[in-house]
Amino acid sequence: MNITQTPAWQALNTHRDSVAYCHLRDWFAADPDRFSHLSLEVEGLLADFSRQRLNQQTFDLLLKVAEVAEVTGWRDRLFAGEKINISEHRAVLHPALRHLEYEAYPSPEDNVQPDVLAVRDKMRLFTDSVRNGSWRGFSDEVILDVVNIGIGGSDLGPRLAVHALAAWRHPELKFHFVSNLDSADIAPLLDRLDPRTTLFVVVSKSFTTQETMINAMTARDWVEEGAGSPAQDVLARHFVAVTAEPGLAVEFGLPESNIFRIWDWVGGRYSLWSAAGLAIALAVGMDNFAALLSGAGAMDRHFREAPLAENLPVLMALVGIWNSNFLGAETSAVLPYNESLRYLPAFLQQLEMESNGKTVGRDGQPLACKANPVVWGAIGSNGQHAFFQLLHQGGWLVPCDFIATVESNFPLPGHQAPLLANCFAQAAALAFGKTEAEARSELEAAGLSDEQLTALLPHKVFTGNQPSTLLLLPKLDARYLGLLLALYEHKTFVQGVIWGVNSFDQWGVEIGKQLAGRLLPALRGEGDVAGLDESTAALIKWCRARKVL
Repeated sequence: MNITQTPAWQALNTHRDSVAYCHLRDWFAADPDRFSHLSLEVEGLLADFSRQRLNQQTFDLLLKVAEVAEVTGWRDRLFAGEKINISEHRAVLHPALRHLEYEAYPSPEDNVQPDVLAVRDKMRLFTDSVRNGSWRGFSDEVILDVVNIGIGGSDLGPRLAVHALAAWRHPELKFHFVSNLDSADIAPLLDRLDPRTTLFVVVSKSFTTQETMINAMTARDWVEEGAGSPAQDVLARHFVAVTAEPGLAVEFGLPESNIFRIWDWVGGRYSLWSAAGLAIALAVGMDNFAALLSGAGAMDRHFREAPLAENLPVLMALVGIWNSNFLGAETSAVLPYNESLRYLPAFLQQLEMESNGKTVGRDGQPLACKANPVVWGAIGSNGQHAFFQLLHQGGWLVPCDFIATVESNFPLPGHQAPLLANCFAQAAALAFGKTEAEARSELEAAGLSDEQLTALLPHKVFTGNQPSTLLLLPKLDARYLGLLLALYEHKTFVQGVIWGVNSFDQWGVEIGKQLAGRLLPALRGEGDVAGLDESTAALIKWCRARKVL
């Protein structure tokens, strides 16, 4: 189906033309109760859409598009365990990982819960033993450092959650993340660590991911050198694996007891809820890990049961579609005003751009409209002193998600109120700007001469009308983090449904991997450069002359 040719989409085009010149100042002036009309609270999470460039009529028309795209039908197929990842012929069952009840999921006939619960029980036994000090290294010393080796979803999700929940972290364990193939990532880390007290968690669904396995082999050599022995029992005290290919982990040198299973129905960017989140459970304990799952499960239930007009992931998705496909925004900024969410923008980059960054639909035909915008962002308070200048006066349309918490996980006097004040102020300033009359009045009050005022005035005007959503949480504990991340997961899914893409494959990731496999022998001098493009061949020759290892 070409969604852009439907009457629902065409009605939105007409509506867009009728409101294109409306400013957020006008929207608020026309509706004194705009906040109450355009905000929604779910499970304690408050979403404020009042600073988006839309009104209730816009939402009503967007909801018609969601109906035409059969969002509810695709949602039901997701939770029913159908193979909606059509290009890989797989079900998409990551909600099963946070389905804490014991009844069958997704159905009695295809129940994955026994396997999920068995792995979760194994995670508890293992993480408890590390955290209580009964798990010992080869020299009978307790583990002090945990290194997660993975890339993509095997890194971004655990890294985000371990940092976000630092207030609940084990007081004697330190956590590190290695993802980059560049040896500058792992080498300085190993220099600081002690092989006698370091545990490595190797996370790779295939257990063939090049970056992960090269780093894992480097870590294995380091531990064996430190122990003075390559014996399997040394590795068993310092390595565990999370994979869908346990046989390859055994070949790596690990016993079955050190291998935690994941399944082909767990996409990498949805894997933090599985044993791929082992570093999270080691950091904060299985009870907090269960709370993380519980929060995500609560959002699953809301997404599954709430009417579309009151469904937060659906509304978030529709706002994004309005901004990208009707207002023309090509990027979207994620701005957490909470240091604990430092890694959220990077996590959402993968979640959204790897899921929906496509130009071909589920039917194999070119899309009739652009899909996902470029997602980027940083901690908001730091961004104010870096790129916010462009947001305010750069002339680009950049919708923003502001994310804040009322409470801090690390409260100190005099910090949290100014932080929130800056968050709310930036959202308001981007929305309303400063008119020429307002700027003139300020400059006159400052006593500037006419000449000075005339020269400075153009620089003091802010157009405003930059749309934003503000997500406000009471606090950032494990449950609220789960709620927040699942919200973005389902938002991404809904957008994929409307755009007509398969949000659960990522063939674009493969092309570079395949080409790198061909280039590697040539770089090592073990193959020729015949058939390569002139630029690549020249670069390889240049490097080979300098003896690449």
